[in-house]
Amino acid sequence: MRIRVVDLRYRMKDVLRTLEKNQTVILLYRGKVLATIVPAGNTRIPGRVRSHPFFGMYSNDKADVTTIMQYLRGERFGVVSHLH
Repeated sequence: MRIRVVDLRYRMKDVLRTLEKNQTVILLYRGKVLATIVPAGNTRIPGRVRSHPFFGMYSNDKADVTTIMQYLRGERFGVVSHLH
């Protein structure tokens, strides 16, 4: 279901029925997507940070966090350095 912000107050029953059918509701503001309302049963519980494959990828580096961040940002911030 797609609904404009202006109509949301007057069509709340329709929105709730749509959510009860386990369907998403797309909220529009000035013709553009503002938000997506997802039924509670569809929410994904994020996993633990430690289970993410990138967790600890720099744990063996001798460089401090600031140096690693400057390296990752690269030339966007005028920093050109190499990790040792």
